[in-house]
Amino acid sequence: MDDSNLALLLVCRVETRLCALPLEHVVETLRALPIEPVADAPPFVLGLAVIRGEPLPVVDVGRLLGADSAQAERFVIVNAGGRRVALAVDHVAGVRAVAPESLVALPPLMHTAASDVIAAIGLLDAELLLVLQSTRFVPDEVVRPACEGAQP
Repeated sequence: MDDSNLALLLVCRVETRLCALPLEHVVETLRALPIEPVADAPPFVLGLAVIRGEPLPVVDVGRLLGADSAQAERFVIVNAGGRRVALAVDHVAGVRAVAPESLVALPPLMHTAASDVIAAIGLLDAELLLVLQSTRFVPDEVVRPACEGAQP
């Protein structure tokens, strides 16, 4: 197999789900930090955390995928559409190389409901793998007002 064609994904666990992010969008992973709630944020936005002197929105990946919120142990910082976002996950499993042909687009029934969040699905070690889109986790209208009023 030609390793140059493999997609590098950061694999994380969110409750019972296995999720992955394209490695080129991942900035770093770290332990979860204190979060300040933000008024009128969508339910999947937990608030803001000060990370390396910068207030970043924290997105609960479990809620984003329609599950109950869990007590996230880790943050994954990603570049998302020109800004950084902290994703709250339960566990970071590590980096995996996955053949792109093993990932498929969403089935038509799921496409409208999840197309903003899930880029592709596949199997990893016989478990369903959800590959997340990292470009639009939090709408601009939520991030701008929250970050403008935050004091690092």
